Amino acid sequence: MSATATTGPWRDLRKRLTTAALLLPAAIACIWLGAHWFNALLALCVAGLAWEWVRMCGGSTRAMPGMLVPLGVLGGGALAVLGMPLLGLLALLVVAALAHRNAAGLPAWFLAAGVLYIGAAGIALMELRHDNAAGRENVLFLFAVVWASDSAAYVAGRAFGGPKLAPSISPGKTWSGAAGGLVGAMLVGVIAAWWMEPAGSEIRAALVAGALGVVSQAGDLLESWIKRRFGVKDSSQLIPGHGGLLDRLDGVLAAAPAAALLSIILGLGVHLWR
Repeated sequence: MSATATTGPWRDLRKRLTTAALLLPAAIACIWLGAHWFNALLALCVAGLAWEWVRMCGGSTRAMPGMLVPLGVLGGGALAVLGMPLLGLLALLVVAALAHRNAAGLPAWFLAAGVLYIGAAGIALMELRHDNAAGRENVLFLFAVVWASDSAAYVAGRAFGGPKLAPSISPGKTWSGAAGGLVGAMLVGVIAAWWMEPAGSEIRAALVAGALGVVSQAGDLLESWIKRRFGVKDSSQLIPGHGGLLDRLDGVLAAAPAAALLSIILGLGVHLWR
């Protein structure tokens, strides 16, 4: 690998590629094998996300009130697995209110928001995957679009640079990166939709993928603002080259509820790009 790949704007590329090569096959396998495998993966992820969130808030998941965040997101997810997603969402609201009321010196609104932010995304992903007729393809489509948006934004931003997208929130993000992310999301969305359902509409696939890509980038900016609020560069160091789970899954956390809502509107057994 050239020197420029380990210095300058590409200095973290090797770690990112190595980590992706290890984690992506495991994630795809869990999505492909079925809802039980996917639920197990989600449980691990939301537990890790909750730990990172509480850690950024200055608390601990081993004591109150920080313990409420993982308990809330895992409890809400368990209700969704049992076929009661609305009750799971209600549980998230109750636990978020408890976390806010008993913050005990921690930032109350942020602690409560973590329960809703992580828990709602987890339930959305479960509901999206549990559609036996189209769930697997819809989740694969969502992840492919979000990953493509993130990767294309990374490459385009570092290759072309230019004006900053939101310098007060994330100084490293550029308009060229945002445009590259949008193009990447739409292109991969069309390819993924064609591969999984050749008879589908390429135009609709591009539009849906573009919309999810925009929401994903908004989630990335939101997480950057949250990290700036707490004065940290990464949510943790769990994933080499990527920081923490929040750094890696910020786009998914934002796009999953949007994809689940679209799935509800379209109805069971319908692909998102139909």
